[in-house]
Amino acid sequence: MLMNVLLSLILFFPALAAVLLTLIPAKRTFLLKSAAFFLSLVPLALTVLLWSRFDNQLQGYQFVENTPWYPAIGSSYHLGVDGLSLPMVLLTTLLTPLSILASGSIRGNYKIFLMLFLFLETGLLGVFLTLDLLLFFVFWEIGLIPMYFIINQWGGENRNYASLKFILYTMAGSLGLLLAIQMMGVAAGTFDLIKLTENWPGQNPLPLFGLAPGVVKAVAFWAFVIAFAIKVPIWPFHTWLPDAHTEAPTPGSMILAGVLLKLGAYGFMRLVLPLFPVESHQFAGWLAILAAASIIFGALGAFGQNDFKRLVAYSSVNHMGFVVLGVAAAAWASGTPHANIAINGAVLQMFNHGLSAAGMFFLIGVLYERAHTRDLNQFGGLFAILPLYGGILLFTAMGSLGLPGTGGFISEFLVVRGAWSIFPGATVFSMIGLFFTGAYILKALKLVLHGPMNEAWAGKLTEIRPEEIAVIAPLMILMLVNGIWPAWLLEMINRVSSVLF
Repeated sequence: MLMNVLLSLILFFPALAAVLLTLIPAKRTFLLKSAAFFLSLVPLALTVLLWSRFDNQLQGYQFVENTPWYPAIGSSYHLGVDGLSLPMVLLTTLLTPLSILASGSIRGNYKIFLMLFLFLETGLLGVFLTLDLLLFFVFWEIGLIPMYFIINQWGGENRNYASLKFILYTMAGSLGLLLAIQMMGVAAGTFDLIKLTENWPGQNPLPLFGLAPGVVKAVAFWAFVIAFAIKVPIWPFHTWLPDAHTEAPTPGSMILAGVLLKLGAYGFMRLVLPLFPVESHQFAGWLAILAAASIIFGALGAFGQNDFKRLVAYSSVNHMGFVVLGVAAAAWASGTPHANIAINGAVLQMFNHGLSAAGMFFLIGVLYERAHTRDLNQFGGLFAILPLYGGILLFTAMGSLGLPGTGGFISEFLVVRGAWSIFPGATVFSMIGLFFTGAYILKALKLVLHGPMNEAWAGKLTEIRPEEIAVIAPLMILMLVNGIWPAWLLEMINRVSSVLF
């Protein structure tokens, strides 16, 4: 019985946990944090159970739940999981409790913050689990609104500007996404992703504004592409990201970089490639060019920053560019071994970047809580007084860089290996960005940890605490495991990529 509703339990338990927090007085901050943390472990435990029962040898979706929701328009409560969505579900349910554990610096309305964070988890999980396009959009929006308030209410000095820019950019993409989904539902008579994948736009679609089926499909394709390009974000749609990251509180930055950025890439893989294979192939070359631009300009933008958090924010544009390059390769050469390698690397890169980016933003938050500055030029020589913190930062930064032995190396290598035979020009130019990736990471480490020690910090900065190590340790372990034994993820990813792409 439990297995029949397992996905629903994973999906809605965070929202239930948020409601249960209303029973705890707002002044009991320690109790609120403890309750939110332990309640957030339940979806993680259920996801581990789901992972243990998932069969890598089966094709298609597993643990499917399908109940009529709005039969008059062809919409249903349809959930399912496969090798593409399950790693993202695991990443979400892992980063949520770690982010809650890292929320000790939140001041004011802590109860509301925790409730919003748990509602945010439900929205994120819904995007990865739903197989109905109308429900997909509902959860897409549920994941947007809580993040706006998290930035706006608990962010930095420019939080109003950053939160407004965040919601205007993403809502602009969401508007086109909603219209496209409505067009597809009316034209095909269903919002079910499986039915649409098998027969879209269909032989005899319903009339829609007198438009031919090909026109409807083209409009829907571009609406999807723009919405997901903004969310990734792909250059030049990326300008909202550094501001949102810089002003968001530490837990918000962790979940924003760790999971929210993956929604756009997931949308490309789950919806654009299967539903629009012809259009995807036609414009794959342009997508590869934009991916290379994201890798290069993201790295150059990061190298030019003196704000530690803003540097890591630009690095997300750089790292997600490799995901987009893998998507472009799969769009151009679907079904070939090289495309399969590239898309495997792209999915693995989504997971690995979620770990390293969340870890880096957390460590920046740890330092900011003590020094109250993120200006790299204000530090120097901190390894001498914070050796444990310095070692952890060094390891996490090397994981973000993609040092051999960490997960980032495996995923980026697979993308480059697969894309090389498909888009050699874009892949070569991407290596420029890879070079500057090493440059900005080494720049940050040099200015923070090495060189002459800034005597102003002597005796004022305290070492990283055990409860803070408890946040970063699981991320470090997984970064190392994915670098040494990525097969635990790749076997699952490869099974679905060889079928879908």
